[in-house]
Amino acid sequence: MKDYSGAAKADPSPAVPSGESISAVFTDHEAATSPAPEAFDGLYPMIFKRRSFHTFPGGRSLSAGELEEIEAFTSRIRPLTPGTRVAFKIVPREKTNCKRGQYCVLFYSEKNEYYLYNAGYMKEQLDLWLTARDIGVCWYGFGRTREKLKDGLSFVIMLAIEKAEPGDFRKDYRESARKPTGEIFEGTDYREVVEVAKYAPSACNTQPWLVRTEPGCLRVSRILGSRGIIPARLLSFYNKIDVGIFLLFIELGLRHGGRAPEIRLLSDADEGQENPVADFRIGG
Repeated sequence: MKDYSGAAKADPSPAVPSGESISAVFTDHEAATSPAPEAFDGLYPMIFKRRSFHTFPGGRSLSAGELEEIEAFTSRIRPLTPGTRVAFKIVPREKTNCKRGQYCVLFYSEKNEYYLYNAGYMKEQLDLWLTARDIGVCWYGFGRTREKLKDGLSFVIMLAIEKAEPGDFRKDYRESARKPTGEIFEGTDYREVVEVAKYAPSACNTQPWLVRTEPGCLRVSRILGSRGIIPARLLSFYNKIDVGIFLLFIELGLRHGGRAPEIRLLSDADEGQENPVADFRIGG
């Protein structure tokens, strides 16, 4: 851990000296079928507060203490795919091509099966946790960094972050443009969970998911739909990250309702109009 004691809590100057960063690399995680981890505490209500900061209000800076707290939280984030080696790294925005926010949180991963779903699932936990602390977040999908490898792991995606005011966040989540629930849901059980989960963020608001339910099971599929400005060759890349975020929202909703689901991953296929990704099995 670097020493940030020189950065006062109200000091508007960067808490991380130019050219430096904080980072965490870890490999051992709880299984996705275990009871809700500490990392999930307080995340569900943040679904209704979070928003994508395409611009930041400016005027506030993250302190050294806040950066250390972010670093500590990254080590507690639960993965979708236990055993996948990942890394988080916090750098000043200027160390990337990002044009917004004060810092960027870079995510690195080994490229194994489901690694993109895992990236969305893990990074969104950080998004919601930051929201709870009035730290604004933007998923910067086309972000680039010079450090494309870290400890043998490949750069995947980044979040741009900056301190915000409580009033800068979403007032009414229902004002967000989303598909009608009937377009993404087939079944009767757990509709209330999908009604909330559909507000998950996605690249260019593509919302590439479909949910089918039956008693005791909720199946999430990745669907091929509109791609907005996303190049065709990158559509699968971003859609998989998006569905990973959606899987987290589904799980948070189920756990909020007192259900402890078992997640079974089904397919990491790239092609096809509809690809089943995961089953949430709910006990009686």
